[in-house]
Amino acid sequence: VFLFSPLLIGLFAAGDVTEATPALLVGAVSAFLLRQPITIAVKTYSGRRPQSEQSAAWFWIFVYGTAGLASLVALVLGGNGYVTWLAVPALPVFVWHLWLVSKRAERRQAGVEVVATGALALAAPAAFWVGKGGYDPQGWILWVFTWLQSAASIVYAYLRLQQREWRKTPPLRERWQAAQRALTYAGFNLSLVLVAAIVRQVAPWLWLAPLIQMAETTWGSLNPAQGAKPVSIGVRQLLVSSIYTIVFILLWR
Repeated sequence: VFLFSPLLIGLFAAGDVTEATPALLVGAVSAFLLRQPITIAVKTYSGRRPQSEQSAAWFWIFVYGTAGLASLVALVLGGNGYVTWLAVPALPVFVWHLWLVSKRAERRQAGVEVVATGALALAAPAAFWVGKGGYDPQGWILWVFTWLQSAASIVYAYLRLQQREWRKTPPLRERWQAAQRALTYAGFNLSLVLVAAIVRQVAPWLWLAPLIQMAETTWGSLNPAQGAKPVSIGVRQLLVSSIYTIVFILLWR
């Protein structure tokens, strides 16, 4: 959802599909999928996974890398090479992630995940500009909104994972304190889009999209996920983010 939500929002906000759109989609998906085999390769070299997995990792690095390179060439030849510069900020973030993997410290790194989703959210302006056939400053608005939604989603998921470890339901005051960061993220997003709508920088009802995450975060703050399975927490947030994406697309215009 951190990749496809920005891509879909950018595509539908542009309102058109060009010859470069398939190349962008293949390139973005290939770059995203490339993360897993490279991570496996780093784990094998650092002794975290058996050496027998190296061949499979390198095979898929070749497959996804070839697809990504072909997409890059297609974008450049089609006059859309400028969108590839949006991938540059992702490189240091990915290197950071791989370094953490080599040190066995990649788990529960909310800060890294928030920054990484910022890089993934750049797919929104890329898809928007390709669909528009050129640069449009509104693409940066799409990037900010999609990144903030992803960040709020991550912080809220960490809150729910924290709640599942509670042995009993704490008093209301403690529940609000534990949810302060998640509520701040969701509240900021809602306020930002609402202000943008008031000053007519975006559609007047677009604020209903971040209201979905705000409502979910408020509900989750009051109803702890004690004993819930991590997968159920993830699936619920996936549903919330999917609804956000659909509502955003419908209201953007």
